[in-house]
Amino acid sequence: MFIWTAKFSRKRAVAAVLFMGLVMIGLIFLMGREPESEPLPQLPGNLQRVAYLRSLGWEVAEEPIETLQFLFPDALEEPYLSYNELQLQQGFDLSDCCGRQISRYTYAVANHPSRAEGVQANLYLCDDVPVAGDIFCPGADGFQSPLIAVQSS
Repeated sequence: MFIWTAKFSRKRAVAAVLFMGLVMIGLIFLMGREPESEPLPQLPGNLQRVAYLRSLGWEVAEEPIETLQFLFPDALEEPYLSYNELQLQQGFDLSDCCGRQISRYTYAVANHPSRAEGVQANLYLCDDVPVAGDIFCPGADGFQSPLIAVQSS
């Protein structure tokens, strides 16, 4: 059996305890940080856009119903301000796109749980990166919901 002893002065013992406390606080701080979100995918072509929508659980048509390009305003004002609230829930932020060219691709959705027909998916891209999206049904009894299923915490 091997026994090892060490002499500590009271100052060294207090310094060691304080040092270990700082190390523990640092570890707790680092472990408590939110994980970095994954970068959004590049979607340069229709095949990538359809695959992205399908990876989110939506069965969409092979070709978009409508394609639109427009210059996003320099500042977020209504109706974009309200629309951005929906986008923030799903990890997008339209404020990064102010003053830039946006492309919107609209696809027919075949597997919406509440309706068999008439549901569409909008996917907004800026520099081939998704920046917004929604599922909607136009008309008097229509709706608009997030493109990405939002997890409640």
